[in-house]
Amino acid sequence: MQIEGSVALVTGANRGLGRSLARALRDAGAAKVYAGARDPGSVTDAGMTPLRLDLSDPDSIAAAAEAAGDVSILVNNAATCHVTPVIGPDWLAPARELFEVNYLGTLTVINAFVPILARNGGGSLVNINSIGSWIAEPQLAAYSAVKAANWAATNAMRVQLRAQGTRVTGVYVGWIDTDMTAYAEGVDKQSPDSVAAQVIEGVRTDAEEVLADQATRDVKAALPNDIELLYGAVQEAWDARTPA
Repeated sequence: MQIEGSVALVTGANRGLGRSLARALRDAGAAKVYAGARDPGSVTDAGMTPLRLDLSDPDSIAAAAEAAGDVSILVNNAATCHVTPVIGPDWLAPARELFEVNYLGTLTVINAFVPILARNGGGSLVNINSIGSWIAEPQLAAYSAVKAANWAATNAMRVQLRAQGTRVTGVYVGWIDTDMTAYAEGVDKQSPDSVAAQVIEGVRTDAEEVLADQATRDVKAALPNDIELLYGAVQEAWDARTPA
């Protein structure tokens, strides 16, 4: 995918990894970068087009799609996090919010923008996922469950959207040095700029997955080779039932 001259939208672009992703797209030559945020006033970087987008508000997502009909690269980065086990007295509310925002909210954004990507030649769809898609610690069990769901959805939409020319990239990474992970001490954290640079390279090369640190690569290596061994047959079956 050629980034130069493209129009990109990054959700959750006012801070952390989202801000680094928006800057990296701008610096890579994107003609316009929509910086999605619940509060557009929190977007302060030069060269950005602030766009109100709240994953918990379907009306804001619909309005964003109406306003940004020129998007050819969609980066789904926005997310919330709760550090809580799924076994215990207070598990339900945080687990429900994680699924409502990080899973259903992200899918709502994707469904709103897939027709736009199609009209603009197919483009690129990037989902920022996590090492937690493949390994879960008790205190992050609900978060990991959602990321596992996003992993599955990413693989499925890659099959479904190939015919319209949309390239789908799943990004998987462990600890990133952002506000969201400030509570975690004594762990190695990667800079958001480093992750963003790898995402840019993944978009340019149409990578199906970006494994952005060694810990993530090690965990993925411990799994079966699902992309190589399983999804060719899934793609063939989907293509056989889908009219050209």
